[in-house]
Amino acid sequence: MLEKLQHKYALSEKGTKDMVRAFLAVTIANLVLMLPVGLLYMLSSYLLEGEVPREKLSFFIIAIVIVLALIAITTAFQYRSTFLSTYVESGVRRRALAEKLRKIPLSYFGKKDLADLTNTIMSDCAILETASSHWIPELIGALISTTLIVISLFFFDWRMTLAAVWVMPIAFIIVLCSRSVMGKIHEQSSRYRIACLDGIQEGLETLRDLRSYNMTDSYMEGLNKKIKAVESHSIVAEFSNALFVASAQMILKFGIGTVAVVGSALLIKGEISLLTFFMFLLVVTRMYEPLQISLQNLAAIISADVNCKRMDEILSHEEQTGSNTLTNKGYDIKFDHIAFSYENGEQVLSDVSFTAKQGEVTALIGPSGGGKTTVSRLAARFWDNDAGTITVGGMNVSEIEPETLLSLYSIVFQEVTLFNNTVMENIRIGRKDATDEEVMRAAKLAHCEEFVERMPEKWNSMIGENGSELSGGERQRISIARAFLKDAPIILMDEATASLDVDNESLIQESISKLIQNKTVIIIAHRMRTVDGVDKIVVLKDGKVAESGTPDDLKKCDGIYKHMLEVQMESSKWKY
Repeated sequence: MLEKLQHKYALSEKGTKDMVRAFLAVTIANLVLMLPVGLLYMLSSYLLEGEVPREKLSFFIIAIVIVLALIAITTAFQYRSTFLSTYVESGVRRRALAEKLRKIPLSYFGKKDLADLTNTIMSDCAILETASSHWIPELIGALISTTLIVISLFFFDWRMTLAAVWVMPIAFIIVLCSRSVMGKIHEQSSRYRIACLDGIQEGLETLRDLRSYNMTDSYMEGLNKKIKAVESHSIVAEFSNALFVASAQMILKFGIGTVAVVGSALLIKGEISLLTFFMFLLVVTRMYEPLQISLQNLAAIISADVNCKRMDEILSHEEQTGSNTLTNKGYDIKFDHIAFSYENGEQVLSDVSFTAKQGEVTALIGPSGGGKTTVSRLAARFWDNDAGTITVGGMNVSEIEPETLLSLYSIVFQEVTLFNNTVMENIRIGRKDATDEEVMRAAKLAHCEEFVERMPEKWNSMIGENGSELSGGERQRISIARAFLKDAPIILMDEATASLDVDNESLIQESISKLIQNKTVIIIAHRMRTVDGVDKIVVLKDGKVAESGTPDDLKKCDGIYKHMLEVQMESSKWKY
């Protein structure tokens, strides 16, 4: 039971126990709220006999004080058990999602955009927060307390009890029947909402390009359609939900009518007393109140199933695991008959074998879509290959915990990611315990000081969101500085100097030549002058190794490398 509850609502073990305690708290609070009805029943019995005995007045006064105190205590217990524990669990849930995202393969992110994941961590968690603090405890608590009250009513009169409870199962069945309909509606609403969030984020990120091409109005038309789709579908969802809930609540109201009709008939026949009739009318009005709210809560819980499934998709996803101990002997990277395909079935690599040796620079080149970037990602275990073996110094990378494995790598991506922080802290990401002097030394190797010295606060200057205050070349130099700072034995570079001008590229290449001594280096390049001085070239085409050898050897062959070289020579007019 606890395991199902934990899995259903993405709870921690402690959160599951806290939710069970919340069920108990709401149940007790609902039962305590019935105590005034009991006191009123007792008081009415005395009034019907003529008057309240003087010695009973003190009893009723003390009883009222005790009941008020119990209501206050149980309400406080309910508040603490539902709200306070839920806020703690909400933080735990978000951290659990973030931790899970650290451990699942990066291939997962290929089918998810940022708006989708952000919506899951923030919006879906917020809905589950409301469900855990309001809907679920109140629903379960109301069902338990109502069941106990109904059982006790049977001891008074089973006919009046049946008149009161016959509407309850019908009302809940009506709401439960909405599950399939509302599930589809909320899934569609979620898709519209994510598309809208994605459109807003995309617009903000590409505002410069939209303005430069006078596409702002055109883009806003498309975004307005997405916003209107969210609005119109939300209205449909609300009306659909209201149709089921309002119908169920209307049925529930019939219970009061049947109690009045049945009670009146029995009272006329003399089969029940006036006091019993009065008591049943009081009880059903109080008993139906939490059930009215419960019907709304049940509908809300049904709609939250979509949010639960989205979170469960992340939390149930297969993790990349492995040993935290490195057993490599040296840093040669060997690809042995590697095959890889994306989850959609697209085959990227079919049979790739080569070795990138320590102390050498191995360049991956070839036509676009040949699998160059995929090879570099597999080497660092961003993804797991489908077949074959990748080893580093004889150590199978698939058996090593990814973050432990990445301690061996310095990676410079083609797309640079920077943070809205200072130049100093952006470079320090390469090694968090580095001193300021070490950071500046790495930055000078990457020739960052040239632009840093022009900035208002030098090394403490803020660079904006994703380095918006910097040029493409400056952003790339910061990325290269990180690699210098980390100084790992394996270096992966994906078009590392693509955004640099010729002069800076020459300077960076000179610095890189110092960095790569006695290290394993794999570079991905499209410009042939970048790879002319490497030790080995691996040409990838259609997911296979089409050619392999030194630049001089491949120049002698009438193959892909020579063709690419000649094409670029003709376009750039440089000679070799």
